[in-house]
Amino acid sequence: MAPLLLTLGRGVLTGLGKHPSPGAEVPRDRLTAPAVRVEPARLAAYARVCGYAPGGAELPLTYPHILGFPLAARLMAARAFPLPLLGLVHTSVTIRSRRPLTAADRPDLTVHAAGLRPHRRGTEVTVVTEARVDGELVWEDRSSYLARHRVPGSHEAAGPAPDAAELPVVARWPLAAGLGRQHARVSGDYNPIHLYPLTARPLGFRRAIVHGMWTVARCAAEHPGATGVTADFRQPVLLPSTVEYAARGDRFEVRSGPRVHVTGTVTPPDR
Repeated sequence: MAPLLLTLGRGVLTGLGKHPSPGAEVPRDRLTAPAVRVEPARLAAYARVCGYAPGGAELPLTYPHILGFPLAARLMAARAFPLPLLGLVHTSVTIRSRRPLTAADRPDLTVHAAGLRPHRRGTEVTVVTEARVDGELVWEDRSSYLARHRVPGSHEAAGPAPDAAELPVVARWPLAAGLGRQHARVSGDYNPIHLYPLTARPLGFRRAIVHGMWTVARCAAEHPGATGVTADFRQPVLLPSTVEYAARGDRFEVRSGPRVHVTGTVTPPDR
């Protein structure tokens, strides 16, 4: 974990003076890590924090994202990367698994940036993580991250929130104040917006917010055997809080009262 923390620290420094713009160029580098080993203790801790059943033969659907995070951090911490790493907010994710991975697999991981686009609150980048076994693509993650900044003349409104009455509430999850720190320890994502109110406030949040990848992992854990998940992170979940998990069929939401935090879908195993 120490090398990853050094990478994150370097990203804070390289981000100084960057001026995000959707017209900037993204590096074409494809960072790779061959034959990545799964550490059983860390995997077990991750499953516990994210609500997956312990001791399963298959990796949680979202776990290869964690394996690839050191590469993604290196990519986004590079001076040539156009957005500052500090304060990036995860806005969406699409994960597809073509076959299950197990703790015995040693996947080759590749990470690259797919491009920038304007957002009503700043500039977004898409980061793609791929896992291959024996040259075969077996898992892919496309994640969007937002660098928030002033957008002159922008009057674009957020999309309409889904009708909260459509999906029935099936669970309520109390989220402790330290959940961001718990997930940081098992994921390596020590973005200050997730850790303490004191570290989140300078970046525009009155309290720490939960990791988007914790939320999507917790939702995916409700669908054992799912081969894919998509999620849009609409509003941050402040810590501590209690949220409702609502679902029907392949659709789900995370909300608190009228506020919809996450909407998404899962792909069941027979598709």
